[in-house]
Order: sequence, then structure tokens, then C-alpha cells
Amino acid sequence: MSVRRGIAAAVLLLVVWGGERVAAGGFAGLGDDAAGFAAVVPGRVMAFPADFGAHPDYRIEWWYVTANLKDKDGAAYGVQWTLFRQALEPGPQRNGWANQQVWMGHAAVTSAAAHRFSETLARGGVGQAGVTAQPFQAWIDDWSFESVDKADTAMRVAKLSARGKDFSYALTLKTDRAPVLQGERGYSRKSDRGQASYYFSQPYFDVAGMLTLDGRDVAVTGTAWMDREWSSQPLAAEQKGWDWLSLHLPGGEKLMLFQLRGAAGDFYRSGNWIGRDGAVLPLASGDIVLTPGETRRVAGRTVPIAWEVEVKSRGLKIKTVPLNADAWMGTTFPYWEGPIRFAGSHAGEGYLEMTGY
Repeated sequence: MSVRRGIAAAVLLLVVWGGERVAAGGFAGLGDDAAGFAAVVPGRVMAFPADFGAHPDYRIEWWYVTANLKDKDGAAYGVQWTLFRQALEPGPQRNGWANQQVWMGHAAVTSAAAHRFSETLARGGVGQAGVTAQPFQAWIDDWSFESVDKADTAMRVAKLSARGKDFSYALTLKTDRAPVLQGERGYSRKSDRGQASYYFSQPYFDVAGMLTLDGRDVAVTGTAWMDREWSSQPLAAEQKGWDWLSLHLPGGEKLMLFQLRGAAGDFYRSGNWIGRDGAVLPLASGDIVLTPGETRRVAGRTVPIAWEVEVKSRGLKIKTVPLNADAWMGTTFPYWEGPIRFAGSHAGEGYLEMTGY
């Protein structure tokens, strides 16, 4: 849900710059108190290209791309590219090594037989990582996500690249559609107690390019989904994790769903049905049914790799299947993320992310 993307707080991590971990509320510290940081409130108007860029007054944010791809023979692949920013403390931005921002990147390539991932960390203020809005460029080390046309204010054509052990990719993403505002015109509630984020997506990217997996070059095409989200406290302290889906439906519609799991077994569910014309229909919690199915022991944890999904108001009732059940991201704050396909009332593909297991 993109709170998902919030693994950034992960980068509590670094106080890793000082070598000590901080006790965290919620998954990866996303439920920690956010005193001194900017608050997320209803009614903010999204502005482009400015909101493609960074928001350092908020504690955490992320730029997140997932892609469902195929080669010329129809074999499926998934690609993930993520950049997280975390402010270690509030206040005016300091220069150089005194800057209070830390950055974390995650990248992965998934096939039916393999899942390869990498993580990289950087300090703000010294050029190792960052984001600019105009022209849009997000980078950490030599990983990058950037507009091809430096005068483009809508990110219509972008390039995406990353590499790690036994994998790399270089992809071109194109769209002629405007970004989609998630939640209530970009205000995405995460609990009944006031936790929220600002959240928009670009689910209409067409993709073409090359990936390398275990020494083999593969030309691929497909679709991609970008999420942009920022907040200062997107989880309640007792929310231990989430399950998030982004789905490409056969009629051109898109669907984003998530549930946040409370420590007492309770759930907070939300989502948006996105029409072929880009119109957004917020979905009430009672309209969404997410039922875990088959489980798998992955990295010593029991994870529900298949789900039954229902959106009552839209007549959607499907079952999901992972491309690779072992799509575990063994990063600083580990989670499961990988491409899926689904069938039932609708058939298609998408991505699933699960944290806190």
C-alpha cells in the first residue's frame, strides 16, 4: 500500500551511521512518534512536477516502481526499483555530512526460477543519493530513475536502471496519462486514529528494455506501476505489517488494495478502483475482502503467497498466484514482494507486497 513503501523508516537504519538500532513502533518504525515533522492533513492539493521531488519536512518518503514483463517467448519476469528517504530528525536541512537525510535503495528481478535482489545505503547532503523534481531524477549510487526529456514536467518518458549480484536492468517507461491520486484526492488514510500519507501513482507505464539475470540477457516488454508516497507517521504503533496489491485488469482498469494488520488481529483496509479513463473510485473497508490462501515457509517465516480478493461493489472475485513463491527481500527490514497473476471474475497480473511476517 504503499505504506509499504514506507519501509523507508527502515532507514532508522542508520542510525546505522552511529551503529545503533532504535526501538521501533509498528513495522520498521513507521508507527513511531513524529513530533517536529510536518503533518499529513486532508485537503492538500497535489502539484506537478513539484511532488515528483523530495519533501524533506516529512520524516519518510519513497519512489517505487514495479513492472510485470515478458520476453519474446512469453516467459514472465518482475522488476522492482525503490528509493527511500528517511529524516533522522526534524528541522532545517543542513549541508554536507551534517545533513539529516539517509537514503536506501532496493532493486530486484524475479522469474519463475529465480529471485535476485540488492540493497544499497547512502547519506544525504554529499551527492550519493537524492531526488530533483525538475528535471526529475532519483538516484542512489549508480541506480537511477529519471525523465528522458529534461523539459518534461509530467514524466511521460523515463529511464529506470539498477544492478546487483547476478542481475541488472535498463528499461524505458512511457505514458500519455496523468498520475492518479490515491485515497481521497491524494490523502490516504492508514488507520482510524489519524495516521495517513500523501499518495499518488502512475499505473499506466508501458515498458521496454533489457534485463540480465544470472548471466543471460533478456529483451522484455510489459507494464509498470509507480507509487509516490510521503508521510511522517503512516502507521499506528500497534500495526505490525501490511498486505498490498497493485493489479492490472483486462479492461484497462487498475486496482490498488491494502490492509494493515493490527497486533490484536484487527485490520484496516482501503483501496481505489481506477477506471480506464483515470477516474478514481475510493473503496470502503467493508467493500474489500482479502483472505489468505496457500502459505509457504520462506526465510524461516510462514507467508501467505496466495490470496482470495473480492471487491463487492465491482463484482470482482479473484485468486492470486505468485510467479515465484520465494520472492523474499532479505534486506535490512525484510519483506515479501513479487509479481503475481490472478484469475476468476477478472484475469490479469500485478504485484503483491507483504510485510511484518
